[in-house]
Amino acid sequence: MRFWQKIIVNALIFLALAGFLQNMFYVESIWVALGASLVLAILNMAVKPILFILSLPITLLTLGLFTIVINAAMLSMTAAIVGSGFEFSSFGATMLVAILMSLVNMLLNSQLRQPK
Repeated sequence: MRFWQKIIVNALIFLALAGFLQNMFYVESIWVALGASLVLAILNMAVKPILFILSLPITLLTLGLFTIVINAAMLSMTAAIVGSGFEFSSFGATMLVAILMSLVNMLLNSQLRQPK
């Protein structure tokens, strides 16, 4: 997927997960979801590689499961930057959203790559 397609898909995932996880995750509007998706993409390009390199030993020890914590940290930073209108109830809720977003993005990417 291209950059803007990923932004829109992530915004839709944010809205869907906010609907499913109403007590854990809150998104005020579609515009907040689009803004949060853009902020998340920028953080993933700028900060995530640095965090991944710094946490490489623990990521190897946990056989890659620590990347879920890194993804949750990216979502927490996104919520801090976006502010009210995009909130998580706890870090556990953030980790659950990170896992679900990773799964949905993985499924969408695998479906789009398959030859028809």
